[in-house]
Amino acid sequence: MAPRRQHRRAAQTGTPYPEALAAFGERVRLVGPDRWASATPCSDWSVRDLVNHLTAEQLWVPELLTGATIAEVGDRFDGDVLGADPVAAWSAAAEAARQAWEVPGAAGLTVHLSFGDVSGQYYLDQLTTDLVVHAWDLAEGIGARTRLPPDLVDFALEKISGYGDLSGSGVFDPPLPAPEGAGPQARLLALTGRRDTG
Repeated sequence: MAPRRQHRRAAQTGTPYPEALAAFGERVRLVGPDRWASATPCSDWSVRDLVNHLTAEQLWVPELLTGATIAEVGDRFDGDVLGADPVAAWSAAAEAARQAWEVPGAAGLTVHLSFGDVSGQYYLDQLTTDLVVHAWDLAEGIGARTRLPPDLVDFALEKISGYGDLSGSGVFDPPLPAPEGAGPQARLLALTGRRDTG
């Protein structure tokens, strides 16, 4: 994967999706052989489970951007998508997804998600936000640096703040009160039920 291309804006939308892929991918490459079974802040997921989830999310992107429905894709990306080489599986899925978003007009497409049809832009923003929050989860799980790039934090905080009350969404844990004087990363994590340890 060419780093210079990796940091281009996805489909010229202004959404920092390539940067979010890079941030998560950087942490995937830091997972040691003995850390794949380690716990993460996502209580039901080990490090491998978390990477598997994000890898599967990227595998969906080329399918959904070419108009496929959830039913048409079926269970193709259920279960373990990492195989014997999780880093390679993540890298291949991330690169294919990034390239799919670079097709002109991708953000203007209608995407068929499980809860209904949305714009490509909404889907892209959702993917990016998920990558940012889970990059922190992965870093926590492997004991790596948990400070996230400020532009990614600002983007995800803006998007999540705009979603309203997430308590019953099932997407993230219920919000926690942010510490007094908390910075953007601590506020983002509190909104998703996490405590900033950095």
